[in-house]
Amino acid sequence: MRKPSITTFKKDLSQEEHEELLRTLKARFEKNMNRHKGLEWAKIQAKLESNTEKLWTLNEMERTGGEPDVIGHDEKKGEYIFYDCSAETPKDRKNVCYDREGQEVREKKGVHPEGNAIDMAAAMGIEILTEEQYRELQKIGNFDMKTSSWVKTPSDIRKLGGAIFADRRYGHVFVYHNSAPSFYSVRGFRGSLRV
Repeated sequence: MRKPSITTFKKDLSQEEHEELLRTLKARFEKNMNRHKGLEWAKIQAKLESNTEKLWTLNEMERTGGEPDVIGHDEKKGEYIFYDCSAETPKDRKNVCYDREGQEVREKKGVHPEGNAIDMAAAMGIEILTEEQYRELQKIGNFDMKTSSWVKTPSDIRKLGGAIFADRRYGHVFVYHNSAPSFYSVRGFRGSLRV
């Protein structure tokens, strides 16, 4: 049975969901202080409380297995930066092609992936990590030791039918290429959100 589309869910949270999400994010923040040295949870929570749409997006990141956490603060823009920090690629975002065009190629052949990374990210309100962001994430921990994640593909590569993904093996971050219609049970995608 195929998973329901992310876009079918309401874009606001009940008070209970709101409070539960904030508790989860706070606990993760406090457990992983190495990811955000010098930042204070109270300031982050105040920013989140004033932006319910971003809370909904963080809930979608959480619901699909991304385990979002703060990895930085853009002082110029006054924004906190969240990345999916699950040890492996988010569990409910796997088996997806890179984009809609790739998905349609598969579906014309009678093969039905769970969706595509670009559309799912847009529906959730997040941006897929770029290669640079992915490497930045890997500096604060070891991620995708058994899985891999699609990363934002430069247009010149995509025009030729390709897409890129990354993972960590043998103590190093590797970036690879694949055709955009490819999809695997161990490949998903990670996203970022600015609040």
